[in-house]
Amino acid sequence: MSPIKITRTINSPANIVFNTVADISQFSEAIPHITKVEFLTDQKSGVGTRFIETRLMRGKEASTELEVTEYVENERIRLVTDNHGSVWDTVFTVSQQGEKTELVMIMDSKPYKLIPKLTYPLIKGIIAKAVESDMDSVKQFCEQKVSD
Repeated sequence: MSPIKITRTINSPANIVFNTVADISQFSEAIPHITKVEFLTDQKSGVGTRFIETRLMRGKEASTELEVTEYVENERIRLVTDNHGSVWDTVFTVSQQGEKTELVMIMDSKPYKLIPKLTYPLIKGIIAKAVESDMDSVKQFCEQKVSD
């Protein structure tokens, strides 16, 4: 199945954009429907950081355990979760483009159970729309930080 790829050009320096997506606590501030983050490791950032993110989805709370599996400061972060019969692999890449920053998010799903294999093609558009909203929230959060 093809991954979801979303790009945003943000009027903010790359380090602010990177910190917004890579600092889990800050990311939860940027995304309004994340209601809680619980760290499962002593470390709060970098490779090996594990946490549970709880967010509102269609009026109900849903929790997902994620792990940071790749972290290159001010460049990229990879988050992986095994949830409901699929492995979700999400990479945020940040690159400075003059005074702006390009943020690219690629989310790939590898279903290994029958139901997710059947339903993913049907819900991919819904997931893409939700992730688009998350990226818009990150853009707004970063640009607000610069204007403050």
